[in-house]
Formats: sequence, structure tokens, C-alpha cells
Amino acid sequence: MKNAFSYEPVPIAETLEIASTKFSADRLPKGVRILDNIGIAAVDALDGAMLYRSCTEMFEVRATITPGGDYLVMFPVGAHYGGSSQKSNTMMAMRSPDKGKTWSNPYIALHIDYNQHGFIPLIPKGSKRIYSFGTQPVWGLYTRERGLRENAPIGYFYSDDDGYNWTGPTIINPVNDPGYTGMAVLRMCETSKGTWLIGTHEGGMPGTNQYVLRSEDHGKTWELLPGRRTNGWHVMPFHRMDEGFPIQVGERILFMVRTPEGHLWALWSDDDGKTWTEPRPTPLVHPDAPPMLAHLSDGKTLICLHHNRHHDLDYTGLDINKECLMGDRAEIWASFSNDCGETWSEPGFLYCNAAIHDLPAPFFNYACSYNDMFMDGDTLNIFLSHRWRQALHLKIKESELYSLPKKINLL
Repeated sequence: MKNAFSYEPVPIAETLEIASTKFSADRLPKGVRILDNIGIAAVDALDGAMLYRSCTEMFEVRATITPGGDYLVMFPVGAHYGGSSQKSNTMMAMRSPDKGKTWSNPYIALHIDYNQHGFIPLIPKGSKRIYSFGTQPVWGLYTRERGLRENAPIGYFYSDDDGYNWTGPTIINPVNDPGYTGMAVLRMCETSKGTWLIGTHEGGMPGTNQYVLRSEDHGKTWELLPGRRTNGWHVMPFHRMDEGFPIQVGERILFMVRTPEGHLWALWSDDDGKTWTEPRPTPLVHPDAPPMLAHLSDGKTLICLHHNRHHDLDYTGLDINKECLMGDRAEIWASFSNDCGETWSEPGFLYCNAAIHDLPAPFFNYACSYNDMFMDGDTLNIFLSHRWRQALHLKIKESELYSLPKKINLL
């Protein structure tokens, strides 16, 4: 793929770290190359293009295939919603009518007077309506006081014209916890029975608690599970469990969640999301960062992108200046599961950051996290905000995923 627009190439670091080994940028392991136009090092089978570059910051990039067949990408440009009591970002969109070969100019997606977090797409089965769920820090319903700057109502917009115009927001008020505030930015799930599930967590003292918002009537009413605040799931001794990702395989639902423990954790439901197992760690090594999941083309195999690194053994909180914590977000590896996340394959290397460290903090310099994915035919499409500065679109054929190099192949 070529860049969607003309951007200057990203300056490349002289030395890269892959699988705990340092490599000169001009002497990478066999089968790994620099994509110098976008600033990553990737396996030969991965191709990529830069869709957009921000002169300041931009955050989570999310995409969907619209009912009309376009690729629709949306992302907030500007400061993080939780960092300001004033309007400081704008939700932007881009479209591709040809599977990512060409893209529209970026344009404002939501003409609203408050900040946005991310686009959680949902197109219900048998419908042409697109929903945009997510955190909605509406002025008057959102406060940054008492350490609650990331807690806001969860709600949605909807579009009946293929994502060009949006109506909303509609705010979710769970029947068992009216006025719930938290955050939600990872993909949601519509089950085979038509139930909608959204992962959401609340912040504050002493930590964070994870929940599922569940609706059996297409968003008319919602319940907060496992119960009203502050009865959510968390991992001790950190008292944290953040960003959760629900996904269904067969009749079972996996809910994968972020923790600081050093692995992604998981819960399962066998009754359409009404009740859940106790959380337990998966074998997937991961720092304090979100899960990134998708179905492959058979609908039964799951791919999980994870960082496969965890060096912050003295965890003292999410510090954007902490090199060991943020540095672990620089690599992306892929693992696969054929049993709804009970077991996972050995990780294979996919890509890593290759750009020089010229941004203000480790939070920006290493960021290759929050990947979004969908399959289209035989191709896995990956979208991300690289270094919280540029929107990337990466592609790889599904057949190539099973031959990704393992750690031993890179040494």
C-alpha cells in the first residue's frame, strides 16, 4: 500500500529492540523489514499505509465495513478527553470505497461541543444502521473532580445513511445503577441471541473496577454486571481491572480484560452474558494495556494481538513517563485460540515501533497499542494510532499469520 496522502517519512531509530534483543536498523532478523514511510518494523507479509498524521495528538483509531461496503475509520484528534474541562478534541473520519486502496480527506464526524474518547462500531445483524458507542463526557454530566476525570456516561450515536450523519447522543442509564459513569473504548459484542455487551470500567480510589453493560432489547434498557458500583471485578493487590473486550465463539462468550499483573485475564459466560466465571490469567504476556481481539474468517478462531513483554515488576500505577511500562507497548505479537480463549498458540512476531524517540514522553514514543481489527475476505485489516500521532492501516493475508516468526526465529 502507498500512503493515503503525501507525508514525510518517519525518522527511523538506529537500534531497535525485538524479543529482548537489540538489532541495528540495517541488520534486522531475516523476514523483518523497515516500513520507513510509517515508522514500524514488520514481517515481510505485512503491508501498511499512513492515513493521517496529527500535528499534536490523536487517539484510538477504530474502523468498520459500512452496510454500503466502505471502510469507515474514526478517531479523536486533539487532547485526551480526560485531560481538559474544555473542548479539546474532535472526532474525525475517513472513508475508503476500495478496501483501503484510496481514502477520502479527513472530515469531522460528530459536530458536538464536548470531547470524544473513541468509536465503538456496531451494525446489528440484519440492519443497515451503524452505531457509534463510547464514553460520552457531556458537559453537566461529567466531572473531573475527586479523581474522576476519566469517568463519564456511556452512550451512543447512530447513523442511517452509511455513517455520513449521526444522531445522538443517547445516554445509557442501567436499570440497576442509574447515572453510571465510567469509560468504554474497546469493541463490543452482539451475541447470537441479539444481546448487546459492552465492557466498561470505572476509575477512582482505590483503583478500577470492571463491568459489562448488557442489553437484551437492542439498547432500550441496560443492566450493569456483575452488579452496581462498586461491585465490579478487579485483580488484587493492584485493585485494578480496566478495558474489557467481549467476543463470542459458538455459544460461549469470552471477556478478555486488561490488568497490571503481567498477563491478559479472562472471564467466560455460557448463558448469553448473564453470569460470568471468576477472572483468571491467560498465558498471554502483556503489560498494563488493553486486549486486542478479532475473529478470523472461519468465525471460530480468535486472534489476539498482545505486546508479549512485561518488565514493570514494581507496578506503582499507570505512569506515562515510566520507561519500562510504556516501552513494553512497542511490540505486537499474535496468538491464536480455537477454544474461545481457553488455550493459546505460541506468539508470533508481527511488528514493532521503529521510529526515533523524539516525542515528549515514553507514553508517545513507544505506543503501538490499542490495535483494532477486522477480517475482509482473506485479509486481516489492522488500524492503530501509532505513537498517538498517526493513523495507520496495516494489512496481512490470513494465510501468512500462521507462519509468523517465533521468538527463537528472531534471535
